[in-house]
Amino acid sequence: MRVIAGRAGGIRLVSPKTGVRPTMDRVKAAIFSSLGEMVTGARVLYLFAGTGALGIEALSRGADSALFVDEDRQSIAAIEKNLEKTKFSGRVRQADVFRFLKNVPSSGDQFRLVFADPPYEKMESGERYTEKLLADEKLPSLLEANGIFVLEKRPSEKIPEMKLWKLIRRKTYGATEVLFLSEIRNQKSEIS
Repeated sequence: MRVIAGRAGGIRLVSPKTGVRPTMDRVKAAIFSSLGEMVTGARVLYLFAGTGALGIEALSRGADSALFVDEDRQSIAAIEKNLEKTKFSGRVRQADVFRFLKNVPSSGDQFRLVFADPPYEKMESGERYTEKLLADEKLPSLLEANGIFVLEKRPSEKIPEMKLWKLIRRKTYGATEVLFLSEIRNQKSEIS
């Protein structure tokens, strides 16, 4: 796993030994190809950040800032080590993603890009992470106007009816499906 392009292109990233499913390089390349110029100057939020690879790729391609959120201590250590290796700075928060979303102030930061790479298995409650993210009413308010929410999920997982999100694009790469979403009230998109 490495940074694909930009200022840190080619740098290998570290990954915790367990608990993460890093985004494959070809999936990462496809995501950033679709986002194009939206990355330059963007403020990025990365939920379930794992190794931090998508946020670091965004920083390498010219994003202004990145906030990484993950509750796993090993993942936080990997993100910090990867930021150090690539010489980028980013804010790293060790927190449960849903608790983070619940407690983030409404008048807080807004982001042009929000990435989420939640676990594929179900939560202890039996609910799927994807369903809970798509139903979270706070998440859309974190996007700037014309911002994009990029969500990775298992291809076989059905998407529930979405009241908050509009599906812009959907692409499957082996065991990963990537959804590009905009807030439902925001009908414009710059995705190619």
